[in-house]
Amino acid sequence: MVTYNEYLSGVLEKILHSHSILCGLADKPGDLDIIKIELLKIRGFLLVISNKLDATKYPGVDITRLQSKSRHYLETYYFEKEIENIASLYASDPSRLKNLRLVILESLNDRKLIAEIMEVRGEL
Repeated sequence: MVTYNEYLSGVLEKILHSHSILCGLADKPGDLDIIKIELLKIRGFLLVISNKLDATKYPGVDITRLQSKSRHYLETYYFEKEIENIASLYASDPSRLKNLRLVILESLNDRKLIAEIMEVRGEL
């Protein structure tokens, strides 16, 4: 049986893994599909954090800030339309891929979301 802390730690680890994959891309043809998949994973896990977690089940860990930052990200950033536009016209353009990837990474650092994820994971 998985504890609540192990579950949350696993979710946070998966977000950080997707983030590191996005950081490590070389902006070459084919990376757009990877960006799309990793972004969908991140958004899905942030939805879990913002909607499904009960803060009372994590004593000693303040996940309300993480939930707030997750909701802010989900409400503010939506890259699927840009990804579809790039896919149809510029999927092989390294400059466009790099720009999209950097904007996504910057959005994950808005309100220090990734730092908060690392902090909460460290507290678990």
